[in-house]
Amino acid sequence: MNLEELTVIAKNAAIEAGKIIFSIYRSDDLGIDFKEDDSPLTKADIAAHEVIVRHLRDTGLPVLSEEGSFTPYLIRSQWEYYWLIDPLDGTKEFLNKNGEFTVNIALIHGQKSILGVVYAPVLDWLYWGNEKDGAWKQVEDKTPKRMKVKANGPVKTLVASRSHMTEETLRFIEQYPNAEIINMGSSLKFMLVAEDKAQCYPRFAPTMEWDTAASQAIVEAAGRQVLTYPEMKPMKYNREEMRNGWFLVR
Repeated sequence: MNLEELTVIAKNAAIEAGKIIFSIYRSDDLGIDFKEDDSPLTKADIAAHEVIVRHLRDTGLPVLSEEGSFTPYLIRSQWEYYWLIDPLDGTKEFLNKNGEFTVNIALIHGQKSILGVVYAPVLDWLYWGNEKDGAWKQVEDKTPKRMKVKANGPVKTLVASRSHMTEETLRFIEQYPNAEIINMGSSLKFMLVAEDKAQCYPRFAPTMEWDTAASQAIVEAAGRQVLTYPEMKPMKYNREEMRNGWFLVR
């Protein structure tokens, strides 16, 4: 499996999807609808999904997307490698027009996320990482910079969800009375930890596997961890139940 080549394909897919999302973001018609769980869905979600799948199809690997058709566990449990994508992570941030939303593309091997790409179209921040080449950030067309930090350092800054704050999260944050708190949307919270702009991100509210897989690969390639809480074990993927439990990024 050529991780370098697959990373390039995933980066190109994320950038092209981001351009389409941005064009819709700037328009007056977001095409807002709602899923069965009442979560918002826009035409940007669907358009980005179609672009990404078109790029990834040539790799010959299965694709599992938040906006794609459901694949039963009996089938996907047999996949050795597959793509796991969230075409538009942070739809609420997209609708609020604060720019804090991302395109997430991950490559899963077994139950581990081994490659991730996260792209923020409005900010034009591109993050990527894999087990072989480490973690990187590129802003606009500038030279990419490697992200490498030490795990388990002192917590000076915590990052928390802008849209999904819970009482449990607030109680956890109280353990660090002198720490700065940053509120942010989408996978950008993970990226702050990967960049060492924050040292901890507690998530004590529901997420799905596609919300976290790409970011976890980047965070781990940068030298930090995504751990289930309170078990403190690395988060695994391609589970029968795709809803994530609580976790810490640190």
